[in-house]
Formats: sequence, structure tokens, C-alpha cells
Amino acid sequence: MADIKSLDDLKSAVAGASADPVAAVAAPRTPVRDALGRSYATGKRKNAVARVWVKPGTGKVVVNGKEMAAYFARPVLQMILKQPFTIANVEGQFDVMATVVGGGLSGQAGAVKHGISKALQLYEPGLRAALKAAGFLTRDSRVVERKKYGKRKARRSFQFSKR
Repeated sequence: MADIKSLDDLKSAVAGASADPVAAVAAPRTPVRDALGRSYATGKRKNAVARVWVKPGTGKVVVNGKEMAAYFARPVLQMILKQPFTIANVEGQFDVMATVVGGGLSGQAGAVKHGISKALQLYEPGLRAALKAAGFLTRDSRVVERKKYGKRKARRSFQFSKR
């Protein structure tokens, strides 16, 4: 290693190290698919965990053996599930099969959305940029805080009585 005695020497050493052509070229992402042509990912939100399989199809979404409209009756939850397809401009091109456990319906919808986003970017790596920019590949880790002993709730104390 060369003796670095000034800031200019350090800059030239760093510039020389980053000029390596092998390190500068990142390997292109390859699609990840199973023998049936599906991509699989897990999604999480609050206490809900979803296993999601994505394959080319007509846009049919099945959650725990039921149609999306039957399982997620509220239109807001259905809209949450459709967001990754809208952002990636692939509406009606993929079938989704998901199993989800834990949490409530809102958390389960978020978990399925997270799983769909991850599975889509595994199936078609070109969709990663749009999904990442929308924030769909990041797990929302907010969960309910546990109740502590000596407290009424997680942080709320019992009412103080002076007399």
C-alpha cells in the first residue's frame, strides 16, 4: 500500500480504487420463478404475515381460498391490494394466490400488498424501480406496544388520587 501523507494522495488512492471496471458494473437482476412459473414472497404488516404467489394470468386475486371482494369487503382494502399493480402498470396481467394469518383485516391487506410488491419485483426485476419509489418494498414495522406492569395500558398510568 502506498504511503498516504496528504489529502490529495488520499483522493487519488480512492479514485484509483473505484476505477475498477469489475466493481463498477452491478450484476443485472434475474427473474426468480419456480417450476410452475410463479414468484413467491412473504409480506408483513403489524402482526399479519402473508405468503403470496404471483403468476401471469387475468388479474384474479384469491386470499385464503376466497375471492378478494369476498375476503376484503371494504373498498379501501381492495384498493390497497390493487396499488402495486397500478404503480407498475400491470393491471389485469397477474393472478395472485395468497394466504394470510394474524392481525386484523387492515394489517392483512397491508401484508398482502407488501407480498405482492415483493413477488412482482422478483417475477419482473424491471418493475423494482417503480415499486421501490412508491415505498411498497419496505415493510411497515409499526406494531402495537405491549402493556407494561403497573400501568393501565402501554404507557397510561392509573388515575392518581391525592386523598
